[in-house]
Amino acid sequence: MSVVIITGASRGIGKAATLEALTKFDSKVVAVARSKALLDELYHHVDKELGKGHLLELVVGDVTDDHVLQKAVNIAVDKWGRLDSIIANAGVLEPLDNIATSPVEGWKRLFDVNVFSILSLIQHALPYLRKSDKGSIIIVSSGAALKGYKGWGAYGASKATVNHITSTLAVEEEGVTSIAIRPGVVDTEMQAMIRSDGAACMGDDHNKFIDLHSTGKLVKPQDPGHVLAALAQNPPKALSGKMYSWNDPEMKDYCL
Repeated sequence: MSVVIITGASRGIGKAATLEALTKFDSKVVAVARSKALLDELYHHVDKELGKGHLLELVVGDVTDDHVLQKAVNIAVDKWGRLDSIIANAGVLEPLDNIATSPVEGWKRLFDVNVFSILSLIQHALPYLRKSDKGSIIIVSSGAALKGYKGWGAYGASKATVNHITSTLAVEEEGVTSIAIRPGVVDTEMQAMIRSDGAACMGDDHNKFIDLHSTGKLVKPQDPGHVLAALAQNPPKALSGKMYSWNDPEMKDYCL
């Protein structure tokens, strides 16, 4: 049973990864998110309905607050004596705007969430991940890291950055498996925001997301969530340093 920290754990992919880790692998999870209400709701479900409350610890706070990240690591180590994996899932899309007009301050805020919080969590976690025989860093990336979308400059740049962090970790921390996962177009609140707010800046790209929703082709959060949880349980050292789509052939042993 792995001891795992999952950020952005109260909804979407992070919540799915938390539930999969607890129910499919009996992992011990420290769940981090901003919403106390949503985390409490998650705990109630896990404890009362699944009977696994003893495997779940909650940390309420913003991942841009270094004290929150340190607290998550401390809880894992103090309660369970070790830390085996981090799943860095927390992320934001805003500012959804063209480069010519998007505020630089918005880019800075996005990078604080999507990049610098991950760097901070990695630095706090690495001393313990190095001690684990299955230490791993799993980062949620995006296809936007590889392709330009109108209005997604900040988000895509942040995901390209975490992909490079992943590849760098693989050569700097050879004892720890580092993998970035592209979850696909997942049925989450972020996708709802894209459909409602993206038309003004995304141009024809916006229609793709509208069509995927209307035709029922959005990925269910449980599918990439299971892959994240499975990778944390049994990280494949040979795949370290790269980004994979959740349903790539290399992930076949980690899918539902």
